[in-house]
Amino acid sequence: MSPMPALTEEGRAKVNLSLRVVGRRADGYHDLESVVAFADCADRLTLEPGGELKLTTTGPLAAACGDTADNLVLKAAKLLAEAVPSLKLGALALDKVLPVAAGIGGGSADAAAALRLLARLNDLSLDDPRVQKVALATGADVPVCLVSRACDMTGVGEQLLPLALPSMPCVMVNPRVPVATKDVFQALGLRNGELLVGATSVLEAPAWPEEGASIADWVEVLETVANDLEAPAMRIEPVIGEVLEALRTSAGVRLARMSGSGATCFAIYGAPAEAHAAAERIRRDHPGWWVHAGTLS
Repeated sequence: MSPMPALTEEGRAKVNLSLRVVGRRADGYHDLESVVAFADCADRLTLEPGGELKLTTTGPLAAACGDTADNLVLKAAKLLAEAVPSLKLGALALDKVLPVAAGIGGGSADAAAALRLLARLNDLSLDDPRVQKVALATGADVPVCLVSRACDMTGVGEQLLPLALPSMPCVMVNPRVPVATKDVFQALGLRNGELLVGATSVLEAPAWPEEGASIADWVEVLETVANDLEAPAMRIEPVIGEVLEALRTSAGVRLARMSGSGATCFAIYGAPAEAHAAAERIRRDHPGWWVHAGTLS
């Protein structure tokens, strides 16, 4: 028998268009509400079926991944193997192009890609409760990265409401400074059991636009919410403020803010030409930064 062909999946960058910290639960986890979109830049994960589970990393940012033994790709695969007896595995190869510890869910997207690959290889549905449980156990952003489509994400990442986003021209910028999520939440300073959002705030939460809404419609609503992690992240890495200033002063910008726990920031534009012009200017002024011009959807 000829060997099975290699399978490939993309781990698309996740961008938090909004991020409200509802509070910190008694178990220490933070309840969030976030509108999540996905970008057209991605890591690529390949699975060669057969043999033992292993992972190799290549690509321009492979060195930033650290020890492969600690990679979320392997964590997800091992957890799924524990949950599904006789799970078929193989050799995984990660082409890493997204910044690490950057607030765009690169590691989570890679782990989700691994789960999609193993689900395909083993004829598992992504709705399989075992796959869903493993996704959440791997990381809070893995469930939304598993579906890799725009959602309103609530709870600790397990509650997903699909959203119909228009294609939004964007620029994403990372100053190549890693920011640890745990450090940002620590700087936020919530105690176990402390709430930031009360019943009144929940009742006044914005209604997200319906299918067919324009970029302007979405920007109008997104301007009423923020990223609650932006201020604590800027205290840890003030360069985030420089990135936001570069985006907010660019021509044609409709909205600019930080994604996730940083340090990646994004801006939305009305037209692709405006996004590409802004990206070119930022690359010229800040040659050491990671810059991507493309779309969010």
